[in-house]
Amino acid sequence: MFRRKQQNGQEIDLAQRDAKVNELRAALGPLSGRKAKYCTDGCLRRYLEARNWNVDKATKMLEETLKWRATYKPEQTRWHEIAHEGETGKVFRANFRDRAGRTVLIMRPGMQNTNCAEDNIRHLVYLIENSILNLPEGQDQMSWLIDLTGFSLNTNVSMRTAREIINILQNHYPERLALAFLYSPPRIFEAFWKAVKYFLDPKTSQKVKFVYPNKKESVELMSSLFDADNLPKEFGGKATLQYDHAEFSQMMVQDDVRTAKFWGSDEKPIPISSSLAVNQVAPEPLPLAPAAS
Repeated sequence: MFRRKQQNGQEIDLAQRDAKVNELRAALGPLSGRKAKYCTDGCLRRYLEARNWNVDKATKMLEETLKWRATYKPEQTRWHEIAHEGETGKVFRANFRDRAGRTVLIMRPGMQNTNCAEDNIRHLVYLIENSILNLPEGQDQMSWLIDLTGFSLNTNVSMRTAREIINILQNHYPERLALAFLYSPPRIFEAFWKAVKYFLDPKTSQKVKFVYPNKKESVELMSSLFDADNLPKEFGGKATLQYDHAEFSQMMVQDDVRTAKFWGSDEKPIPISSSLAVNQVAPEPLPLAPAAS
């Protein structure tokens, strides 16, 4: 699974990969603080993989990500800031993993509840960061389960927002997505998909799988990658899909503490009422360590 071919057809073996990681690290120059924390060897390998092990291209890509992270600060977003986006459970981290041990994000576009593009994107980025935080040791990718029940062009995110999400995923989270399953897509989705696919690079596009509950190939695909006892009925499994916003919020608040510790800030969890109100006033932002240069 680690053997990759360059454009000249030569295979990249383990020693060559390690050499290119070292070359990329040298090209980046001295790093400190959160930049150094982010640029692990595994991170550098993902950027090299995304650019077919071309060090110059990978360097440019990673430098752009470091600039984006310094500005966007995804590691500083806290759940209470975007919790309103998750009230309907339109996107949330599942309580199970796929057969490869990957974190699973469940998305339900038909349950879109807001129209603020910026908050929609920040909510998704927060959950991508959270999914990465919860990856088991030795695994660096996640799976997306996208339930297209109730999909309509009126409730779905705009094309502009979709493009921005694609840009962030492809350019700043390379090789983090293993597979994305589009479950039971209605015919109206085809036009939207054709427009979205135009902005996907071929590598990402190949990771997107259309799944139809009445097709044998689709059923076999899902059973090969998910345990039916864990998989919700909405995706062809046997489990009951339940999203409790208050319960999920409690879990995210606890994860915020882990995030703060990982990135070098010290925070205490914010209590979330079990009867989390839709119009609850968010607490004041917690103090964070200043972003590293």
